[in-house]
Amino acid sequence: MSYRKQLIQLAKFYGIVEVKNYLKSSKRLTTSQIELILIKNNIKLPSKRILSKLECLIVFKNKYLKQLLYTATVAAVVIGFFGGVPYLVNIFHKVDYNSWKDKDEIAKHKNDTIDKILKKNEIKSYKKEENFVLNEKILIKKDDLIENTISLDASVVASLFEDLNYDLSKIRKGKKVKPFYISLLPKDISLIEDVRERKELFIKIILPLILQENEKIEKDREKLFKVLAKKSNTKEEKNWLKWKFKEYKIKNRDISELKIRMDIIPVSLAIAQAAIESGWGTSRFALEGNALYGQWTWSDKGLKPLENVDGDHKVMHFKILTASIKAYKKNLNTHSGYIEFREARANLRNRNEKVTGLKLTQYLDKYSAMGMEYTKKLELTIKKNSLSDFENAKLLSTGLRKEIKL
Repeated sequence: MSYRKQLIQLAKFYGIVEVKNYLKSSKRLTTSQIELILIKNNIKLPSKRILSKLECLIVFKNKYLKQLLYTATVAAVVIGFFGGVPYLVNIFHKVDYNSWKDKDEIAKHKNDTIDKILKKNEIKSYKKEENFVLNEKILIKKDDLIENTISLDASVVASLFEDLNYDLSKIRKGKKVKPFYISLLPKDISLIEDVRERKELFIKIILPLILQENEKIEKDREKLFKVLAKKSNTKEEKNWLKWKFKEYKIKNRDISELKIRMDIIPVSLAIAQAAIESGWGTSRFALEGNALYGQWTWSDKGLKPLENVDGDHKVMHFKILTASIKAYKKNLNTHSGYIEFREARANLRNRNEKVTGLKLTQYLDKYSAMGMEYTKKLELTIKKNSLSDFENAKLLSTGLRKEIKL
């Protein structure tokens, strides 16, 4: 992409009216003129290199969101001074902080006031998990954070990870993982010639997603034991239990079975299975359907294998990678084929032993037609790539982290 096109892309992204009008007309702006317009609008110029839409988004978040925060803080102080604390409290009760869902909306709101930008949302019921994060000191809902709908190039993703100081060697030594969520695998990941580099990028992409799902399960599990410890439960707690029985496919409301099923999948195991089933993110199913775990379906929806040796089955496809990981964990935690896996995991819990991938690989022989050879392959993948190093990996705590969905 030429430097001029980069400037035009920036102008479009930020919704600069002057440039848009010229683009619609037959007139042609020079590169210098576009630069001047961008500078006039306080937009930093690219340093003669490709500036992706994603990078534009990060520039906007780092620059304008902080400016909005500063303006809001000053306004709050002034209002509090002249109007009194009660009035200030009343104002904040009317405000619910949100981020923008896509770049077009960001551009549209560029010149809006705080009141226009911060719109009100109702808190959803327990069925929609209430995940709040602190982003640039503004409380926003996780589901409202920005997601990409196109696959980023591997080089762009790698560059972003580098900018965020996302280093697996540090994670292996105990550093917490920043909640950086990539929705789609890079389409050109298979073109990375260095095998070690390709594997590392794949792990960096799926690790936060796996940890995110495990964190949700751990919170549910903690809540379950708190609810069960009470002598009586509220209506909300009873409804929550009903929902969890349904989620984990327990028809007879067996509490003991719910305790067994509601548990994490070891991180090393989740990475190893994704690596094997997706060819470290290079398979057609992974790239076209975000299918990390090769789960079969006999419905109309799905990707048909080129060599369909088993009749009409297809491979499940998903809109984003997180959905694939959710389906995988639900599969291991509910399917009748993995009863031994769940029982072995529960036994580890009962003996107060660490739940690890290497202790559970032998119970996944039914996951593949390879049988016990598959479990050996799993074990080898974990050991060869030192995936056990990630068993204790954790996301940065909610109150401290900046969360970015891409």
